[in-house]
Amino acid sequence: MEPDTAKSISDLPGPLPARMLNEFAYCPRLAYLEWVQGEWAESADTVDGKFQHRRVNQEPKRRKAEVSEEAGEVEKIHARSVYLTSERLGLTAKIDLVEGEGNRVTPVEYKRSKRPHVALGAWEPERVQVCVQGLLLREHGYVCEEGILYFAGSRERVVVSFDEELVNRTLQLAEEMRQVVTSEAMPPPLEDSPKCPRCSLVSICLPDEIRFLNKATDEENPPRPLVPSADDALPMYVQHQGARVVKDGGTLRVLEGEEKLAEARLREISQLAVFGGVQVTSSVIRELCSRGIPICHLSHGGWFYGITHGMFHKNVDLRRRQYAAAAAPEKSLSLARRFVQAKILNSRTLLRRNHSELPDEILDGFKGDLRRAGKAENVESLLGMEGTAASRYFANFGGMLRPADGAVATFDFTHRNRRPPRDPVNALLSFAYAMLTKDFTTTLFSVGFDPYLGFFHKPRYGRPALALDLMEEFRPLLADSVVLTLINNSEIHPEDFITTWAGVALTQGGRMQFLNAYERRMRQEVIHPVFGYRISYRRVLEVQARLLGRYLMGEISDYPSFLTR
Repeated sequence: MEPDTAKSISDLPGPLPARMLNEFAYCPRLAYLEWVQGEWAESADTVDGKFQHRRVNQEPKRRKAEVSEEAGEVEKIHARSVYLTSERLGLTAKIDLVEGEGNRVTPVEYKRSKRPHVALGAWEPERVQVCVQGLLLREHGYVCEEGILYFAGSRERVVVSFDEELVNRTLQLAEEMRQVVTSEAMPPPLEDSPKCPRCSLVSICLPDEIRFLNKATDEENPPRPLVPSADDALPMYVQHQGARVVKDGGTLRVLEGEEKLAEARLREISQLAVFGGVQVTSSVIRELCSRGIPICHLSHGGWFYGITHGMFHKNVDLRRRQYAAAAAPEKSLSLARRFVQAKILNSRTLLRRNHSELPDEILDGFKGDLRRAGKAENVESLLGMEGTAASRYFANFGGMLRPADGAVATFDFTHRNRRPPRDPVNALLSFAYAMLTKDFTTTLFSVGFDPYLGFFHKPRYGRPALALDLMEEFRPLLADSVVLTLINNSEIHPEDFITTWAGVALTQGGRMQFLNAYERRMRQEVIHPVFGYRISYRRVLEVQARLLGRYLMGEISDYPSFLTR
């Protein structure tokens, strides 16, 4: 007996796709992430799946069954990429292949893997998916008693009979998925499931991490490492003034006139960052937007002032929770305290590790700053406490600098100044913070946040307040540490700076030296202080943003800061 779906269907974004019902039978949380929140990530499995579907995904060439007057026979049906929808069932599907004669047809679903050696010839999710296709064909007047699963890995066909048990199970799963979607409550992650490590969304879902933070696991069973620990795609920086970025097939090329300066394959690019007078063609913009690759716009001197991206992330519910938390003083203040306390702790650790003669009273002063920040009664007083800790930190920052003898005067540092920076060290710090702001802004866009509404930094026109919030704890770990590395390892020199009436800025060569050191740091793998596995700093930014989202969605009780040891 088919369930009454009229009420639940009206609340859905559309009919349930057969592929999503497959995902729901496999993992309800995976289906919710993909269909409701619009999450997607490629893996080796998904790429191979697209390759196996390359033929059926071509433009459909359908032929209707016709009666031949001469032979009196019904022509065979062989139609690829057939789209069908039923408003009554609330289901839709793209059928890889429909075979049959007259009004008797069979759907064929292609699978990339080998045939599993199980009792019914296939796992339930695949059988449910092809059953949806059969039900849709029946709705459109065809006789359909079975479907076929073609496993490309072993080149075998498995016949799936649409018996009463499978039909009822399929309709039951469809109704369960509608209830989950309309409840607006994401299903919990699977518990220690072997499905998770191979899932393409494991770094988005964070199943082990959520259970670990909720004390569902212990230190003897820490979260399994993220796969992979680092991203294959990297930022592409273009700062040659007058250069053009053009698209040539699957490659981006940087040209000056007709001369090729550089090139990179699109699949290897995570973002395109252009400085000053660099032109980007409309075909490049269109292609990057379609791929979800942001274009970051910076001034010639490195001031981050804009981003071009495709359609906004579909996860509206996350932004609703963000806006609600920002409007709730207590919740907003609680997060702000966490950001500031983590920054103070990481600043203290960096000084303690790298300062040659740090007085004990400075360390004690940080302890007092930390204690007072934890008791701040409002964001305004917290700003003052953060400012006091920052002044204490930068008053001793020069003690961590050990430049070569000939560059001591150039890299002398007494206090923090900006807009414009008036010495080389401050120029490096300002550029480092601009790069970190850029990276957190693009990360927040990709996760589904509104980067312009924060909890500690108040909204201001054009300021990515949430990016500034999350980067607080990473200023010492990423930005400041890169500056120390450049100076103390003599990777940057006095001639890499320009001094004008407008302040001090890096030359083009100096910026390139900085960007090389910055990307080395972002690619560096560290032991995550909470989860205990190795992970690159660039991947850490995404994990922290997603953990903030899980906190706002109510899946974890607190936001875990990233603290160096």
